[in-house]
Amino acid sequence: MRFVYSLLCVLALALTAPAHADTPSPNQVVQMLVDDLGKTMEARRAELSKDREGLLKVIDGIVLPHFDIDYASILVLGQNARTATPDQRARFAHAMYNSITHRYAEGLLKYTEGRVRVLPLQGELNDKRTLVRTQVVLDDGKLVPVDYAFRKTSNGDWKAYDVIIEGISYVTNYRNQVAAEIAKSSLDALTTRLETQGAKALEKMDAEGVK
Repeated sequence: MRFVYSLLCVLALALTAPAHADTPSPNQVVQMLVDDLGKTMEARRAELSKDREGLLKVIDGIVLPHFDIDYASILVLGQNARTATPDQRARFAHAMYNSITHRYAEGLLKYTEGRVRVLPLQGELNDKRTLVRTQVVLDDGKLVPVDYAFRKTSNGDWKAYDVIIEGISYVTNYRNQVAAEIAKSSLDALTTRLETQGAKALEKMDAEGVK
């Protein structure tokens, strides 16, 4: 199960793409990215298993241009976003992203083609928000339902901001944890912990050779 959640966390950040006049639907985008992810890992698995920085660059190349980090982090912060300064929100967004990708990067190495099945769109595509429904195939053949939430930005780009695993929203679940931790300490303390967590994950990957 550790691999499954590693994969889901990475995909939750990766599955989206910018929209242009002739851009495919979010479902088609997800399918293309799932296929590209499988091909990339098949071709570079051995190389990236020994190159921690290279692995993270691959993830950054997929994620950073397309994932709505700022919007997702505001949703996670909830009411705490109202009292946070722009610098605090930006720092938290960066720390949250790094904490997730650095922690689960090794899970990406185990991804193989066919692990994710993209389901057909139900109904008509909403021009502002939509869900891309998928199924993740576990090692024992069990199918885990996973929905990816997309929104269209003011620039007309489709961007992902949430993942719903078996009906449980990552944003909602994480927001509850974040609110509790901020209440006990502070946003700055939480952000520092996430930054430290990401650094420790990198150290572990170095020590284990990204295995």
